[in-house]
Amino acid sequence: MKLTRREFGKLACACATLPVAALLGGCTGGRFGQAGSAAASQKVGEGTLRAGVRADVMGFGYLNEQTGNYYGLEIDIVNGLAERLGYKDVEFVTVLPDNRKEMLLDGEIDLIAACYSIADSRLENFDFSPAYYDDQIIAVVQNTSMIKTIEDMKGRTFGTMAGANAAPLLSIKLYEMGFSNGEAISYNEDNTNVQFDTWHLLQFPSYQELSDALEEGAVDAMVLDGAIAKTYMDDKRTYIEDFVVAEQSFGIATQKDSALSEPIASAIQEMLDDGTIDELTDKWD
Repeated sequence: MKLTRREFGKLACACATLPVAALLGGCTGGRFGQAGSAAASQKVGEGTLRAGVRADVMGFGYLNEQTGNYYGLEIDIVNGLAERLGYKDVEFVTVLPDNRKEMLLDGEIDLIAACYSIADSRLENFDFSPAYYDDQIIAVVQNTSMIKTIEDMKGRTFGTMAGANAAPLLSIKLYEMGFSNGEAISYNEDNTNVQFDTWHLLQFPSYQELSDALEEGAVDAMVLDGAIAKTYMDDKRTYIEDFVVAEQSFGIATQKDSALSEPIASAIQEMLDDGTIDELTDKWD
């Protein structure tokens, strides 16, 4: 059985086809109604604001395990909007690409501020604030690989983070540019190992394991958000020239139609308008 490019394209828009949907962490749409109703009953500014953030992305959300404190652009943005909304306390909760949607859906957190890109498929089930950061999905290689252009990746292995949207977007990009016919020739149950006609995909449970796989040669290029790539760059690595998988923008996600959606969107817009987010971005760049 082969998964066509059309089927891979569907997973970027909806969880319509299995097992391809596993590349995006599966379907969750059917449960949003109940969770949304609970979120709608929240009173803005009361209690503790629980923010789902990254703990492993330098400059955005990073946990110092010795102090127990989080640092980064998204941490400062959440603190700023919490103050504007009247919250006295903020609880930061570490999330990962493969669990952040469910944690927000189940009410374990009130919002996601975790390098979470605004996408049509996500807008069907979540509300987003205005974008606070523009980014690109890129490909990183070891200098010793001698890989300079995307054409040098023919017959080689790309690595991505499981649960992120890099894998389906990469598949679509390579098809659209004529690099591949878009057909998956073989794949395992959870789509962490997929063979295409001209390239191979491996997915990893964490960015650290993805980075290790690149260093060890298990993958020839790792594909990830440019913002996240900064954490794993050194003088032994570079970006593939003139190759951008997709443009994207990060926003604060909340449950669909929750009481927090509009106030958070307004607060972020205010922070954009008064220059606060520009100042914070300059601080962490």
